[in-house]
Amino acid sequence: MAQETLTSESPPAAPAQELSVVVEKPQVTDKEPQPSAPAPLPEPKVPEKPAVVAVEEEAVEVEKPKVEEKEETKITQSVSFKEETNIAGELPEPQKKALDELKQLIQEALNNHEFTAKPEVEEKPVAEPEPKKEEEEENKEEKKVEKEEETPAAEISEEPKIVTDAPAAVEVKEEENTPPPPPPAEAPAAEVVVVETEVAEKAKAVDDDGAKTVEAIEESVVAVAAPPAEKEKEEPSAEVAPQSEETKEALVPSPPPEEVSIWGIPLLADEKSDVILLKFLRARDFKVKDAFAMIKNTVSWRKEFGIETLLDEDLGNELEKVVFMQGFDKEGHPVCYNVYGEFQNKELYQNTFADEEKRSKFLRWRIQFLEKSIRKLDFNPTGINTMVQVNDLKNSPGPGKKELRQATNQALNLLQDNYPEFVAKQVFINVPWWYLAFNRMISPFLTQRTKSKFVFASPAKSAETLFKYIAPEQVPVQYGGLSREGEQEFSVADAVTEVTIKPAAKHSVEFPITENSNLVWELRVVGWEVNYGAEFVPTAEDGYTVIVSKTRKVSSADETVISDSFKTGEPGKVVLTIDNQTSKKKKLLYRSKTKPYSD
Repeated sequence: MAQETLTSESPPAAPAQELSVVVEKPQVTDKEPQPSAPAPLPEPKVPEKPAVVAVEEEAVEVEKPKVEEKEETKITQSVSFKEETNIAGELPEPQKKALDELKQLIQEALNNHEFTAKPEVEEKPVAEPEPKKEEEEENKEEKKVEKEEETPAAEISEEPKIVTDAPAAVEVKEEENTPPPPPPAEAPAAEVVVVETEVAEKAKAVDDDGAKTVEAIEESVVAVAAPPAEKEKEEPSAEVAPQSEETKEALVPSPPPEEVSIWGIPLLADEKSDVILLKFLRARDFKVKDAFAMIKNTVSWRKEFGIETLLDEDLGNELEKVVFMQGFDKEGHPVCYNVYGEFQNKELYQNTFADEEKRSKFLRWRIQFLEKSIRKLDFNPTGINTMVQVNDLKNSPGPGKKELRQATNQALNLLQDNYPEFVAKQVFINVPWWYLAFNRMISPFLTQRTKSKFVFASPAKSAETLFKYIAPEQVPVQYGGLSREGEQEFSVADAVTEVTIKPAAKHSVEFPITENSNLVWELRVVGWEVNYGAEFVPTAEDGYTVIVSKTRKVSSADETVISDSFKTGEPGKVVLTIDNQTSKKKKLLYRSKTKPYSD
């Protein structure tokens, strides 16, 4: 362990000062007062209802260019809230009840296929009665044909009145063939056959003059037998209609409940599903119907936007320096960095926002990046399912860029409506004074829950603010940390020690070293402008001090991180000295490791 000595004693660290800034109101009168879309933020400022987090927010002092202190306006500090649980059994009773009611609504919607309902599905029950109409029309046509057949039969039967035997035969046969009780359904057809057979036998005994009479008898017999047949046709048709109405649903088998997933998690499956549903409930203050409507709208939008196919699209890597993921905060949330200063590159700006097609591509790229990041989250009830957003406003194009503002508003609307509760903290760094003024304008329109996630830091306080939430070994070097790509000696697993050096004070760091050892260290002072030197002091009294690094002044432009090493064959210590001759406090970061070696 390194032993530290201070030349001048440091009093206890001063409490964080309240953030104060003077607002020149005339300079913000031309801003658009849209509460959900601050101009320079194309990235999710996220939602009216962002995510859960237990990080405390502290106001940060911001430097004000040429502003009189007399007209000072303070931005009040937001009250942080405690991170809510995602374990269903630990929810308060009202929230647990709301979750159960939401599940019931979703289950009914899945059973009725409301998430993927199409017009054809709803019209199917109406289309089924159409065959009945066709049958009725066919029955009517048959009746008309039969009536037409009956009419000539009656006319012919009037002609053979001259013959005396025929009418008697007809009467006898009709009387004989009229059964007292009504026959079964198939009986009328049998009677017709019998009558025709008997009439045919008698036809042989009649002379040629009575041929017409026999034909008339046959037609009259058939005509007499026809009405029961018509009744049979009418009666079943009358019975089929009500049966088809009652059994309509039974005839068409109901499809199984549909399966709907969001971010790869089914809406109703297990504990992970509860985590998803709780996000929508919290976004709507546990109003069940509002949360259910939000879920349905999100599912519909994801299909229209083509989220599943979007994940496989190749949208290029031109914006990889604008938005990127790197490291985790102290609570394990992944950190997403949004660097708007990159749009100072005119070529990049034009290629991204010049026209509607390019802005649409940027929006799809941003949604694709967010979707891929969300898929890496842990949706278990005790897992990490939110992220931290760091928004770097240094050299941001500002609100004057119409194209950027349009893309910002569009992205924010989509994120607010379809990605609830995914942001644990919104940290704005390198914030210009005008942005704080703009934020004050829109602050009344934001909920306390949303405001409690916002943290603002001026350029001078950006690194210090980040270190409150993210360990220095996880912070990229461009933001004051020690996280670098491609390094081999140290990684994010090697912890960093933080020390605050008072103004006009020296600070020494000692690394003990044993015999035949190789000591490796790296350090940085945020903002530098200090003197740095290193030397080896042997344990033996008769040993000689060795200058490892001659004392020199290091500016912010010289080196970001100093990496050095020292090999020795005798025990002793390496002493690093940092001399802060400025009137400002300095943040020192360092870490080391010892490796054995042999000559």
